[in-house]
Amino acid sequence: MNQIVGRGMPMEDSANAKPGAVDVRTVRPRTTPYNAPELFASRMAGHDKRASGDPFGRQNFGVNLPRLHRSGESALLHRHSQQDEFTDVLGRRPTLVIEQDEIELAPGMYAGHRAGGAPFLIVNRTTADVVCLEVGDRSEGDQGSYPSNDLAATLGPDGR
Repeated sequence: MNQIVGRGMPMEDSANAKPGAVDVRTVRPRTTPYNAPELFASRMAGHDKRASGDPFGRQNFGVNLPRLHRSGESALLHRHSQQDEFTDVLGRRPTLVIEQDEIELAPGMYAGHRAGGAPFLIVNRTTADVVCLEVGDRSEGDQGSYPSNDLAATLGPDGR
């Protein structure tokens, strides 16, 4: 598939990416299921995520544009061992959950999560979709821990 500047491409075609500009609305939402047992994976059905950096073939960091539907969650409560994350709120008022604390966010606010810090997630408790921008690095050897769910994840050498 050839990239047309101004158009997105599915993640599968990102190996052919070239520099340029992409309309994020044309980037297809991620189709791979949440890699967790069904009991937990079904909780992630309340959002779609567009891997917005993939059309450029970037390898060192991830850029996602998640849309959280009503009651949708960004992820299970989690933290990373090596990866720092940054979430910028673009639309509506999601709730940032950090361990047992909650902070209502608004457009123009952002949340930062350092590697090894407190576990967190973002949830939509509004009646409309919430849109955010997520940025994280792809640190080799990163591990995710999910303390409320007794789960762990290890990223491969490609950061996935």
